[in-house]
Amino acid sequence: MRNTLIACLLLASTSLATAQTTDNLEKLSNFQSTGVTEFTYIDQKGENADAIKKTLEKIKLPAGFKISLYAIVPDARHMAVGPQGIVTFVGTRKTKVWSVTDRNKDRVADEVKDFAPSLSMAIPNGPCFSPDGFLYIAEQNRVLVYPAAEFFYESPDVAAFNVFKAGTLVPKTEESYNHTARTCRIGPDKKLYISLGQPFNVAPKEKLELYKEHGIGGVIRSDTDGKNREVYTYGVRNSVGMDFNPANGELWFTDNQVDGMGDDIPPGELNRQTAMGQNFGHPWFGGGTVRTNEYKGEEPPADIVHPAVEMDAHAADLGMVFYSGSQFPAKYKGGIFSAQHGSWNRTTPIGARVMFTAVNEDGSVGATEVFADGWLDSNGEYLGRPVDVAQLRDGSILVSDDLAGAVYRISYGD
Repeated sequence: MRNTLIACLLLASTSLATAQTTDNLEKLSNFQSTGVTEFTYIDQKGENADAIKKTLEKIKLPAGFKISLYAIVPDARHMAVGPQGIVTFVGTRKTKVWSVTDRNKDRVADEVKDFAPSLSMAIPNGPCFSPDGFLYIAEQNRVLVYPAAEFFYESPDVAAFNVFKAGTLVPKTEESYNHTARTCRIGPDKKLYISLGQPFNVAPKEKLELYKEHGIGGVIRSDTDGKNREVYTYGVRNSVGMDFNPANGELWFTDNQVDGMGDDIPPGELNRQTAMGQNFGHPWFGGGTVRTNEYKGEEPPADIVHPAVEMDAHAADLGMVFYSGSQFPAKYKGGIFSAQHGSWNRTTPIGARVMFTAVNEDGSVGATEVFADGWLDSNGEYLGRPVDVAQLRDGSILVSDDLAGAVYRISYGD
């Protein structure tokens, strides 16, 4: 009887929370108040900030660059810098998106608080902005748009609308706890692009047709209201970072590759997509040109596109951004900064750094090099784990870190 009572109470509380969330979204979509008045604020000073600053003294950068603590942001994942330069939104793999504001423009955040606290969110990892200031947040199985979020984030109630309703980004039968950190971008065609990682280490045969239909293990695109959805990219295991080359509009994305094949294979990937519908090899290839054990006897599709760059195996390449600023030296203009989260199951850990990849004028790839490292110490202990890279309006870059719960700023010559 006791267990039955507990189960009933849990079911009732879950149903109440679901109903409240649905009701609040409906209210916000109709510009109505929800009654929520409280924010969660994050202290930007104290022992935690001092400890992170101490870690940053160990980070190695090219000559002329420096790294500093921009903000304390719990569980900081992917970032979206507002077009007006007012606020940066930082997603998490938990239940919150954080708004980070540098009011006095001293390049250190003055305030960090939760965004839209009247809404419940599920793995809101992927925020992205349209050029005209619409904020999109890709959750585990929902996408919402927040028009004018950069101006209305000061209120707990923010106008919010469905792009993909809860349970429609992927079929509910395919909801998973694994590989569910979505990312998004608005393309040069003004369409919304969303990465959909598939949940397995190697996708099983019985799932391939379903995944192909829905774009799971790929990138989908749609109009910004969710209409005209189509699969843009196939053959991806779990991409958690993408951006468009501003020089020619091509989509580039990172991809995390198959585990359990050894320390040194398969390589991580940085991919270049030159046309809609290209296939990047999963599950026939575990990474690069390394075949998976599960599909070794299968004939792969003839048109597979292999990565533009093969990264170190199991370094966990995540967020990336094309650098378009003018603060950094000329060699970095038009290239890619990408974050390596670091390995979780390699005998000798690798990663936890920021990489730079040059991109040539014709769109082809140049050299890749380590840009910032030191978050993995000589004992194999992680002092931080970079997730994403974003660019501020002044041409400096931000790097998020979900282990330390922080966002760093890397600048040149200031």
